[in-house]
Amino acid sequence: MASNCSHDCSSCGEGGCSSRKKESLIKKPHQMSDIKKVIAVVSGKGGVGKSMTCALLAAAAQNSGKVTAVMDADITGPSIPRMFGTDKRAMGSDNGILPVVSEGGVQIMSMNVLLENEAEPVVWRGSLISGTVLQFWTDVIWTGVDIMFIDMPPGTGDVPLTVFQSIPIDGIVVVTTPQDLVGMIVQKAVNMAQMMNIPILGIVENMSYIKCPDCGRKIPVFGESKVDAIAMEYGIPNVAKLPIDRDLTVAADGGKIEEVEDNPLNEFLSKILKKIKLK
Repeated sequence: MASNCSHDCSSCGEGGCSSRKKESLIKKPHQMSDIKKVIAVVSGKGGVGKSMTCALLAAAAQNSGKVTAVMDADITGPSIPRMFGTDKRAMGSDNGILPVVSEGGVQIMSMNVLLENEAEPVVWRGSLISGTVLQFWTDVIWTGVDIMFIDMPPGTGDVPLTVFQSIPIDGIVVVTTPQDLVGMIVQKAVNMAQMMNIPILGIVENMSYIKCPDCGRKIPVFGESKVDAIAMEYGIPNVAKLPIDRDLTVAADGGKIEEVEDNPLNEFLSKILKKIKLK
């Protein structure tokens, strides 16, 4: 790369130095792994229901007949094993680390399946956390996976950067809520994906409304939806709006996410599978 590189490849005369650098950072998965497609689920901030969205997408994919995996990259706040109702510990073999498998058949790797006590805090610096996430890709044996979902930590820091640069991501799903502040922050996540040349497959607005049990009217508890405006601004056609739903919360807390009837992200997932050409 030239010493005076402006990082603007549109006017670069160095033969695409930026793209060559990105290519060199991609890591191969474990030699015994078989993974067809990888989707990252991201959010600009915490508390918007990113892990719930990731779990629902994985459950929908598995129920549709796809061999599904979830890599829980939220090392300091892992919640995927609890949602899938597994308290198993990951096992190792001479060849590598084996993910745990949920009752419904979803392959899972998370910090919580490596700890003896799931309440034990992970007090690590960013470089160690990023390295652990990368090991989930390089050292874990993922078997015959059609689609892997990566539950990313919130924000645009070390781990998202490591994942976007080191793992061949086929696209991202952005999770948000209706508030103006969150809408602004989610734009940062969208802009980061575009900077990394990763397709945005859709936006999920969680806690979009609550449905009145008497009249069925949709009540926007946190204000009017902003997701359509954001999607239009960035040319993202695939949008889902999830209600505040006690049944979903109970299912997630009780480890029954795979048993949710009428998964609200079934149609959203179908559009994603077509987009990434996974039939």
